[in-house]
Amino acid sequence: MLGAAVDRVLADTLRDVAARITEGRVADYIPELADADPGAFGVSIASVLGRAYGAGDADAPFTIQSASKPFVYAFACEELGAATVHERVGVEPSGEPFNAISLDERGRPENPFINAGAIVTTSLVPADDADERYRRIRDVLSRFAGRELDLDDEVYRSEAKTGHRNRALAGLALAAGSLATGDVDAATDPYFRQCALRVTTADLAIMGATLANGGMNPITRDRVVGERAARDTLSVMATCGMYDRSGAWAFRVGMPAKSGVGGGIVAVRPGEFGVGVYAPPLDEAGNSARGVAMLEALSDRFGLHMFDHVAEPVSPVAEVDVDAEAGTVTFDLRGELDFVAAEQIVHDVGRVLQHTDARVVRLDFGDVTVVAGVAEQLLGETAAAAEAAGVEVHAVGAPDRVLELFGLAERD
Repeated sequence: MLGAAVDRVLADTLRDVAARITEGRVADYIPELADADPGAFGVSIASVLGRAYGAGDADAPFTIQSASKPFVYAFACEELGAATVHERVGVEPSGEPFNAISLDERGRPENPFINAGAIVTTSLVPADDADERYRRIRDVLSRFAGRELDLDDEVYRSEAKTGHRNRALAGLALAAGSLATGDVDAATDPYFRQCALRVTTADLAIMGATLANGGMNPITRDRVVGERAARDTLSVMATCGMYDRSGAWAFRVGMPAKSGVGGGIVAVRPGEFGVGVYAPPLDEAGNSARGVAMLEALSDRFGLHMFDHVAEPVSPVAEVDVDAEAGTVTFDLRGELDFVAAEQIVHDVGRVLQHTDARVVRLDFGDVTVVAGVAEQLLGETAAAAEAAGVEVHAVGAPDRVLELFGLAERD
């Protein structure tokens, strides 16, 4: 019942946008893309909890095109490390069209999402030849989607036949020393094929949710990339994902995203969900006109902008029990302990110790779901300071690494 309610909200928003947005042109510089249905329009959402919703043409297949770029970039960072990747490609918004010649003072493409940067990123995927490079890329994109993606051979051949500018960009990158292969075709052929993989908005939503979930697919529970690679990818998506409209996108929508000239857009609400949108007619920047409007409407209506003010967070301290006779204070902790939560716990422990004669502080982790590294550090330092002042700290139900940080075995 609740899932149907989410689907209805998506359907209502989709109808509103379809009635309001009629402009845009289907991409035709790749001949096969010109045959796309200009009236197709779908949207999907997948949460990090593994639930999925959709409306419209959510199951209509289309080629992923440049929406593949963040996932190949994440894969390259996972395989090689971000430092190695960024020896050959930058992270700055180019302020230019997606197919522009854009190299920085070191001869690197400005970022991994313009075509020149994406070709360099594809070239970085370790492989013995072009076929193996494509197979590895297809495998990892399939893992992001949670199902095996197939190639639209006609679109691939159309892209390969007309991709002279992309080969030229690869040649310039090779001349500048940023291409990771000595053969232009070893980079561009896998790139043409990765762009021609078929997806649906449901696939894009799950792929986005995998990044939102720190690199773990929320449906299959497959760890596709590590948390750092996922975070780095979202950072570049936030600043460079919508080509020379990235600034306007960050201002109006405020979610990391990446578009493709096939009409797809993948957007991410970090820690919460991924969104996939499909509508083939493009605006003058090469982004789906209805897709942009759809995500702008969702952001505006449901407060999804990453810089929206967040209401005061729920306290991580569910209850404080003071036993004056025993000289014991128990803090029942709950939820995810991040910096804000740990800072609140530190504050509350300090305040209680100032106003009581407590000799023992018990931190009960029974209802805690996650303890972030920064929380471990803050709580460990607080425990050490309390012990130095003659107050015992008992950690109940804490993870082993927290107990080690406290220098304690578990105490009840």
